[in-house]
Amino acid sequence: MLSVRGVSKSYTGPGGPLPVLEGIDLTVEAGGFVSLLGPSGGGKSTLLNILAGLEPPDAGTVQTALPPAYMQQKDLLLPWRTVLDNALLAPELAGRGAAARNEAMALLEDFGLAEFAEAWPAQLSGGMRQRVALARTLLARRGLLLLDEPFGALDAITRRRLQGLLLQVWRRYGLTILLVTHDVDEALRLSERVVLLGGQPGRIRHAFDIATPLEERAASTEVLRLKNTILDELETLSPAGVEGTAAPAQAAGGAHG
Repeated sequence: MLSVRGVSKSYTGPGGPLPVLEGIDLTVEAGGFVSLLGPSGGGKSTLLNILAGLEPPDAGTVQTALPPAYMQQKDLLLPWRTVLDNALLAPELAGRGAAARNEAMALLEDFGLAEFAEAWPAQLSGGMRQRVALARTLLARRGLLLLDEPFGALDAITRRRLQGLLLQVWRRYGLTILLVTHDVDEALRLSERVVLLGGQPGRIRHAFDIATPLEERAASTEVLRLKNTILDELETLSPAGVEGTAAPAQAAGGAHG
């Protein structure tokens, strides 16, 4: 479904070219769920921007069977459209807005937003806006979802609920998902494979397949050992003076973490 080979990317900084990604090789099988972990400034968001077609790579190739639906870190809701109309944006552009209305309302109900269907984005909290953005992404009905920290602005209870809902949608529709997250527990709860991206420039450092069934992970000693291994690896990718650095923001992509 998604094949990335030798992708590199640089931006122009005050002192010249600033490499952000170098030699990225990544495969996400059809129907797979992969999480991408790494320190800030490691190029995770830049990679998603490239995969979504918002930025070209300097080198390498990206191949995918279907156009992706991309949820960025910012909700990017249209302030002149209601919650429901924002959620229906992709179906409307595809000519199926009326047919998708009931589906959109059901999804807003699942997200705890049904009573706010006619509200404006300015009337919502940050977490509620993120939920609308996720609903809009799912309603795009694309086979490949690129998710950049979709639950980062949510409280713990809402985040866990929506993680469970994302798993249900993934299984129900056979979606292929690439999730960027800073939360190791989230990656281990949701995904089949965890990939570590880091360094300056960002490179794929390690990949861990998770064999434990999703329903058994909370009590799995094997998953706990894997968590500790991943945390140790992430610590080596975040030396003093590197964590938090990033390439200059670009018009097409924003942050590069």
